[in-house]
Amino acid sequence: MEKTLTNIKKINVKGKTLLIPNMHPYGSHLLVACLRAFDVNAHVMDTYTGLSLGKQYTSSKECFPCQVTLGDIIFHLTKEKQRLKDKFNVADYVYFMPESDGPCRFGMYNKFHRIVLDSIDEFSGISVSYLTTEDSYDTKGILPEEEARDFKKLAYVAIIVADVLDRICWRVRPYEIEKGKTEKLILQGLWQLTRLIEEQGRGLPFDQICDLISDIAKKASRLIDPKIPRKPQIGIVGEIYLRSHPPSNQYLIKKIEEYGGEVTNASLGEWINYITYEGIRKPKLEIKKSRGIARCYLLFSNIKNILSKKIEMEYQKSKQKRLYNAVLKYLDIKKDHSIDKLEKKLQNDSIYSFQVGTEACLSISGAIAYIEENFHGIVNVYPFSCMPSTITSAILKPMLRKKHIPYIDCPYDGTIYPNREIALRTFMYQANLRQLEGAKNG
Repeated sequence: MEKTLTNIKKINVKGKTLLIPNMHPYGSHLLVACLRAFDVNAHVMDTYTGLSLGKQYTSSKECFPCQVTLGDIIFHLTKEKQRLKDKFNVADYVYFMPESDGPCRFGMYNKFHRIVLDSIDEFSGISVSYLTTEDSYDTKGILPEEEARDFKKLAYVAIIVADVLDRICWRVRPYEIEKGKTEKLILQGLWQLTRLIEEQGRGLPFDQICDLISDIAKKASRLIDPKIPRKPQIGIVGEIYLRSHPPSNQYLIKKIEEYGGEVTNASLGEWINYITYEGIRKPKLEIKKSRGIARCYLLFSNIKNILSKKIEMEYQKSKQKRLYNAVLKYLDIKKDHSIDKLEKKLQNDSIYSFQVGTEACLSISGAIAYIEENFHGIVNVYPFSCMPSTITSAILKPMLRKKHIPYIDCPYDGTIYPNREIALRTFMYQANLRQLEGAKNG
């Protein structure tokens, strides 16, 4: 008898064990704390340990994060089956895999994972749930409606917290007096933050979160050796999973620091803000294009959507600003890019259009913003064969070459590129020269 494929849908995750991919070393754990605050039994899966399983069930034509995340879920379920033996019931679990609309292949991950899991008898009964960019990651459906709104607010704050923890680490670690102290401090702070969110998250304890972040930044500022001169500033753009997942990018940021740089990576919050911004921009375009009788209906519907997203955007801006300011009292971390300003950068020079979509619009404009902020080099990180990042490379490489700004593409597919270290060292040599040249001219 032919097996029927199980659906992928938003399901209420209460009473289930929700399995979260470990995309970001801080963000994933903070998101799980948010879910637990709303009584969801959520867990971050181990990552990269099941890569061989991910490759076993793929053809290598998929983009690399698909292989990593598929390996993670198969490996986790295999371990659970071994641990629980006869008590293992795959129906007790829900696998969470969000998606975005095309043309990025990320929109197909959960569909493909669903097919693979259904092909493995002991795992075919697992539910797959998701959030999608089509409704701006609306959490109704995975949580009861009365809880979904507060959860989304808390989850956004958690994402920005992950961003500022990153930026504290990147600002301090290249200059720390004693090696390893920065990461130890950040991990201690992460534990305090996850405990606070898990225990008090329902009440949206924003003041306490800000106080904790401020305290971490204050302690981190004391770890800097003032005798170490400021290093070349390196900006990273690219595909969000690869640039956020250290094992997949072979710990690129630490490598750049080892070769003498200070890194700022594009943030998680930038993507969430972009999705909200698109929720305003697209209805505006629909109103302009609509004609006749349909115009009246679309006008009311779209104005309602625009107002809703503007309120959401204002909430996001205010929380993001306050969290960054809590750090800026003690450390000069880089502020996040404003999405409307990023779009204007592309429009002013007719470089690219937000109407094309994909992460390319953020990567191209983000790189331009880094250069305007006097960064000394740009790195584009992406899965091998990633379309949006290939577009990014095609536009940025010749543009930055004309401006004599060091630029390097870093594609990844799980293999070791024999010339990657030489290329990175050469790139950092060029960034050092640019910093020296800027100092002479400044």
